[in-house]
Amino acid sequence: MRAKTEWVGLSSNEAIAKRMQYGSNVLPETEPKKFSRILIDVIKEPMFLMLLIAGTIYLALGDKAEAFFLLTFVFAVIGMTLFQEHKTQRALESLRDLSAPRALVIRDGVEIRIPGREVVQGDLMVLHEGDRIAADARLLEGQLSVDESLLSGESVPVNKAAEGLLFASTVVTKGVGFARVHAVGIDTAIGHIGQSLSRTEESVSALQKDSRSLIRVLSLIAVGVACSLILVNWGLNHLSLLESLLSGIALAMAILPEEIPVILTVFLALGAWRITKIKVLTRRVSAVEALGAITILAVDKTGTLTQNRMQIAELSAEDRTFSTDQENKLPEIFHSLVEFAILATPTDPYDPMEKAIQSFGHAHLVGTEHLHDECNPEFHYELSADIMAMTRVYSDIDPSLHLLATKGSPEAIIDLCHLSETRRRDIQSQVEDMASRGLRVLGIARGELEATESEPIWPKSQHDFDFIFLGLIGFMDPPRPEVSTTLTECRNAGIRVLMLTGDHPATARAIARQVGLSDRPNVITGDEISRLNDETLLVWLQECDICARMQPEQKLRLVRLLQQNGDTVGMTGDGVNDAPALKAADVGIAMGERGTDVAREAAAIVLLNDSFASIVAAIRQGRTIYDNITKATRFTFAVHIPIIALTLIPALLQWPTLLMPLHIVLLELLIDPACAVVFEAESAAKNIMKRPPRHLSTTPFSRKNIGYALIQGAGIALILLIRYLQLLQMGWMIHSIQSTLFTALVFALFLLVLVNSDFADSIPFSFNRANPMLIYMFGGVIGLLAVVLLIPVLRDMLGFAQLTLSHISGAGVLFGICGIWLLLMQGIHNRWLEPNTVN
Repeated sequence: MRAKTEWVGLSSNEAIAKRMQYGSNVLPETEPKKFSRILIDVIKEPMFLMLLIAGTIYLALGDKAEAFFLLTFVFAVIGMTLFQEHKTQRALESLRDLSAPRALVIRDGVEIRIPGREVVQGDLMVLHEGDRIAADARLLEGQLSVDESLLSGESVPVNKAAEGLLFASTVVTKGVGFARVHAVGIDTAIGHIGQSLSRTEESVSALQKDSRSLIRVLSLIAVGVACSLILVNWGLNHLSLLESLLSGIALAMAILPEEIPVILTVFLALGAWRITKIKVLTRRVSAVEALGAITILAVDKTGTLTQNRMQIAELSAEDRTFSTDQENKLPEIFHSLVEFAILATPTDPYDPMEKAIQSFGHAHLVGTEHLHDECNPEFHYELSADIMAMTRVYSDIDPSLHLLATKGSPEAIIDLCHLSETRRRDIQSQVEDMASRGLRVLGIARGELEATESEPIWPKSQHDFDFIFLGLIGFMDPPRPEVSTTLTECRNAGIRVLMLTGDHPATARAIARQVGLSDRPNVITGDEISRLNDETLLVWLQECDICARMQPEQKLRLVRLLQQNGDTVGMTGDGVNDAPALKAADVGIAMGERGTDVAREAAAIVLLNDSFASIVAAIRQGRTIYDNITKATRFTFAVHIPIIALTLIPALLQWPTLLMPLHIVLLELLIDPACAVVFEAESAAKNIMKRPPRHLSTTPFSRKNIGYALIQGAGIALILLIRYLQLLQMGWMIHSIQSTLFTALVFALFLLVLVNSDFADSIPFSFNRANPMLIYMFGGVIGLLAVVLLIPVLRDMLGFAQLTLSHISGAGVLFGICGIWLLLMQGIHNRWLEPNTVN
């Protein structure tokens, strides 16, 4: 379909003027969090409340310097929260901008695809099946079926003819048309309904749900243990109530791992943003979790494994063949074949094969560029699951006849032509030969129908016509050059790749062999899938890697069967009919270049370049993100154990208090950045794509991971506590002990960062990894110790003694012992706990 000459699009300057006059085509969105909102969120945090209470107690005790320090740290908490919130929101906004609906408009006489928000009043939109309409418009030409359930609640599509009204956010389910925009943004029908429809709510991932449950449990434990400690200090140790409260608050601060929500929010949001750098758009941040767990990738052949550059490579008619790479001029015997192929193709094709037919015909047959202008179809039969062919009906030069042009799968065309058994076998042999060379084959036929003087009543089925077989057309779509290497990477990672295609089985098998997808000859077809029950089909799917002659509707059944078998499924799709399967898959993957808006919105991620290599790169990134979340979680629990022990054990054993809220606040200045920055920046492990996929239900909060962290931390705690007892027995003053043990604890914290960030490297070689944040972290450790130990005011406020050689040597010895302990644990992890590589 071509736009009539009087229906012209806007010029670029007119579009800019309209946008300035009427505004952007966006509904009012939820405003970004303001400072007051963030402040409220921070005040709700338990750590903030404990800081306020501790600061108030210090004031009541007359320790104004300590109170000032703690209350100043409140602003540091707000500052870090603002930074993390800004970084996270910026990443999410970038994702929302990329995933916004698009619109095909005519500007300056050229069709261009623009973000939906840039559509303005007066724009001429070109609408195809699967498009989400970007603005209210009036249909100028064409016939459409539109799903208006978002507005009306009715699920049955509404038919639209010329002059019909189209509404923003509704979906074209069938047809092609041109429409003139007359309302955008809040002036549209959906804009009048209310702002709530335009707001995007970020889904909560399974990890975030698990973490919230864990934090609630730990918060209750922290409150219970802290209250018990307060009673012990007040009743048994005879401390004052305020001092007892301070010790209880210090213990609660030590127990509560408030870094966990930060880890998940920042890592998932920034991870989704990082994935866009490899041409993969994450529409739902929660999908980042599932990426690394994919066990089966069910991918379309065309455009994913191949380049989607469909070209006619071979013609076959009347036992003669024409190869486009050997001959230039098209022999006359093939003219009728090409002409009827063009007539059987829509005027404004979307399918790459149909575009190839038009391009070939216009290049080789004089006058075919005006064929559709001279011959407008009176009726057409769409491709269906029952008949894999489409027919268009035209008026003939002879007014007593109608001309039929049909194309479709060779099997369907052979059936429609009612050929003899011998002729069927001959054509099928030709099809097998062409398909075995990787060609995608279509059959072409023509027919005639007697016209009547009255309004024609068209038969219900294409089987009611008599067709004449004209020949076969073979299309070549070259495989992407990087696919073979990427498939090898999938096998190494324990990921099985399943090819889904509508092609002939021999074509699918040939392409699979070319790209190295599978050496197994087994192919299952759509007809066989329809006949088999679920149990038998599941057995078949274990034995073959290729599904040919597939219908889009069959994808949903495959997804559910594979999921029931315990697999985590990634599924690709681009059409309206693919949407249910994309939504049901653990990771639905839509094509960004050729995919419909409906498919993009149903999918969890969108390939911006439609490349299979990008899918595998996203899986690699997903595994890395999950790895880093696991590392940060392990570090968080490990580092809290010695802090808890040095706060709780001295109180229970009636030793002098070692850690107070001031000390824990200082440690948080290192722990928070380590979680939110250092681990998030960790690069992928060397064996990241040589491990089997993790199970989707696996969590960083597993007993193995948390248990290992607790043992790491318990070892450090035991080392420090034994040294504490020795120093007490040696008669050291408490301030000297605090200086030595606090210094050792800070260095042990840094050792935990090093050892948990990568178990493959020993501690001395950890700095060689490509994570510049480790250097900054080490600088932070040295800087913090220098400030609190060398500045007299801070040193006195924290209760530290002036630094001496004995303090430094004592901390150094503890640092070495802690390092030996962590290296021992690292060896245990690598020997028994590290995931096995794929054989």
